[in-house]
Amino acid sequence: MEGRFEWREEYSIGVDVIDKEHQRLFQIINKLFAFREEEKDNQWVCQEGIKYFKGHAVKHFADEEDYMESIGYPELERHRSIHRSFRENTLPALEEEMERTSYSADALNHFLGVCAGWLIGHTLTEDQAIRDGGKSTWEDMLPEEEQDAIKKVIVQLVFDMFRLESQLISDSYGGERFGDGVYYRLVYGAGEEKKRQEVLMVFEEKLLVNTVGKALGLQSNKLDSMLVNAARYTARQFVGRVMEHLPASGGCELKEENLLSYEQFQRVYKRQKPQVSLLFNTGGAGYFAYCVIAPHLLEKGVGVPLEIDNAMDEVERYLSRRKEQVADARQKILVVDDSMTIRRAMKGLLEDRYQVQLAESGVAAIRAISLNRPDLVLLDYEMPVCDGKQTLEMLRSEPSFADIPVFFLTGRSDPEVVRKLLSLKPAGYLLKDLKQGDMKKKIEDFFAKGK
Repeated sequence: MEGRFEWREEYSIGVDVIDKEHQRLFQIINKLFAFREEEKDNQWVCQEGIKYFKGHAVKHFADEEDYMESIGYPELERHRSIHRSFRENTLPALEEEMERTSYSADALNHFLGVCAGWLIGHTLTEDQAIRDGGKSTWEDMLPEEEQDAIKKVIVQLVFDMFRLESQLISDSYGGERFGDGVYYRLVYGAGEEKKRQEVLMVFEEKLLVNTVGKALGLQSNKLDSMLVNAARYTARQFVGRVMEHLPASGGCELKEENLLSYEQFQRVYKRQKPQVSLLFNTGGAGYFAYCVIAPHLLEKGVGVPLEIDNAMDEVERYLSRRKEQVADARQKILVVDDSMTIRRAMKGLLEDRYQVQLAESGVAAIRAISLNRPDLVLLDYEMPVCDGKQTLEMLRSEPSFADIPVFFLTGRSDPEVVRKLLSLKPAGYLLKDLKQGDMKKKIEDFFAKGK
């Protein structure tokens, strides 16, 4: 790996503050690669290096966005959303995996592969567009609500087929390498050239061994012809099930399939802009990516086309979905915590009775509240960059948010911390080590009082 991620002039966009920070991020990645190759058993060094990378990346995103705003860059919001996805989805998911596996070699490889690939790809495409006035790589993505529907279908299918819990790592996967992979291409058509679509699936080798291999009863941890062929047919079924949920894909038939090298995959991927490009983890079993190149999906991507033979059924479905949404009068709780483990635990605890939103930072919380005002905020007191106290102050400084009740979440119960919490006059506080039943009861009691 030595020298692989050295800074090259082609990465420069000619803006000093951005180029210097890019170089610094490359240097941090290189140091982490060197640490991995030396195979030192020093978790603390690894933790500090990753924390250093994350801190610089977050600061760099803010500086870059400030610069784009100062020059009136037209793709600012798109660029900002890519930064936000990396900050709020990719980094926390990679960190959670490393914590869960005690910084295993696989987890560190995932972190380095995804972050290094993302950084290089983003620098050479989105960041170069700032200088050249080009268009975003992601300008032709499906609408967010349709991507969310596809994500949910994929997560459910992975569970149904393999009993694996999968987690979205990135909704703007750029084709970066994340381990020893198998690259599979499926080309579909429906009689018209414009309905042609390509599905690219990338499987980490160990994922195929852990899923299809186990289903076949194979004892080997290596790929062989039987496993690859079984994986092909499994992938076909998987893609077919996903396509059932894309109305514009109706009637498509498989026309071609290929097993690709990484270099061939990169060429296919970069030839056209994807409409869907998702990266998932399966809780230690392995990573996989699901990408769709099908421009025609944008033409009919906003919903099912209403025709004479389906209009009545679609209207009934629409009214049924709308009724369900309107009928959901459950109180809304926003959980704000920089730990993905805590966020997921709180969601699991409360979602049977409340509508639960999640945010991983104070800034993300303000945005979430702006879009969907909650009835209660559960706010981590100790967070990096913008802590609970600062977030509460921001809420109270905005008249329309000032009356939203806030419970602090804290892992510390010593008297000094409790005094600091109470001096800020929150609506209450919850200890993170409180029994789940007791925690839920405190929240229920709060709402029962009509506060």
